[in-house]
Amino acid sequence: MVFKIQSTDKKSKARTGTIQTDHGEIKTPIFMPVGTAGTVKSIHQRELESDINAQIILGNTYHLYLRPGLDVLSQAGGIHKFNGWNRPILTDSGGYQVYSLSGTRKIKEEGVTFASHIDGSKHTFTPENVMDIQRTIGADIIMAFDECTPYPCEYKYARKSMEMTHRWLKRCCDRFDSTEPNYGYNQTLFPIVQGSCFKDLRLASAEKIASFNREGNAIGGLSVGEPAEIMYEMTEIVCSVLPWEKPRYLMGVGTPANLLESIALGIDMFDCVMPTRNARNGMIFTTEGIINIKNEKWKRDFSEIDPGLPSFLKNYYTKAYLRHLVASKEILGAQIATLQNLTFYLWLMNEARTKIEEGTFSDWKDITVKKIMTRL
Repeated sequence: MVFKIQSTDKKSKARTGTIQTDHGEIKTPIFMPVGTAGTVKSIHQRELESDINAQIILGNTYHLYLRPGLDVLSQAGGIHKFNGWNRPILTDSGGYQVYSLSGTRKIKEEGVTFASHIDGSKHTFTPENVMDIQRTIGADIIMAFDECTPYPCEYKYARKSMEMTHRWLKRCCDRFDSTEPNYGYNQTLFPIVQGSCFKDLRLASAEKIASFNREGNAIGGLSVGEPAEIMYEMTEIVCSVLPWEKPRYLMGVGTPANLLESIALGIDMFDCVMPTRNARNGMIFTTEGIINIKNEKWKRDFSEIDPGLPSFLKNYYTKAYLRHLVASKEILGAQIATLQNLTFYLWLMNEARTKIEEGTFSDWKDITVKKIMTRL
């Protein structure tokens, strides 16, 4: 994997760049739609590629390991051939899912034992077998196995967890570096900075993660309930330490405002279930602001869903029709809403990139954040 910085913003830490993988180029800053089980919910791969223009999508190690299972993925020739997506894929190691299974998992130095949410069967993830699993899945970028601490979190626990994550990272790197990709193309391992919301721990973790000298780095353990101001503060601290010349991935973030503010802090990559999950619940992100399409006010609004967005949706659907579909629980409603939200998120990243290149990002960001986060 090769990352090249192309332009920078004079008033912030924002930058544009390209990440070259064996499955294609990714232009940064970039938002990565979440395809937890090998699919971005309610969206065809053709739409992801042609309409949304997603350059990279996510899969999740925990979910893909349980279903369809490694034997199926291996026989298919890896995740790309299994799901028909020929552009880059990133897999989350499953650390966050294990964290969310707090009632059915046990964390020890060796790894984590947990019960499947599907059938209750017992499984163990270790730094070594998570590397092996992600080799079998076959994503272009894979994540180190870490523990994601909750918010709020006691300092003592956060430090202990962070130190274990660092020890796990050494084991991840040793296993990754001693094995080969399964399907003839390269894979890249990203470490993850932890440390909860404590400045000294975040600094220490960022320094430790940077010392491993991997091709890219991620920031985890944020967007787990802490105020946005704390998230930005921790992100800024970490970005001041992580190497400038390598891509930085802020995991699980977030709202359109979160993305733009974090780009200004030096973040290159994002993922979040918000645009897809909220779409299925009737929250529509647009260039004019946020719409709750379930509200009565849209019942007789026959205008385009988002006149400011270059999308084929404007040629077919109105707000009134989308409201009818969502109210009727029609599958097409979820499809249209998801397509709108993901198209908007990728459009926003492209606009940010353009403004950074033009040298107008900071002023544009301040105006745009207010506009796109307005409740219509």
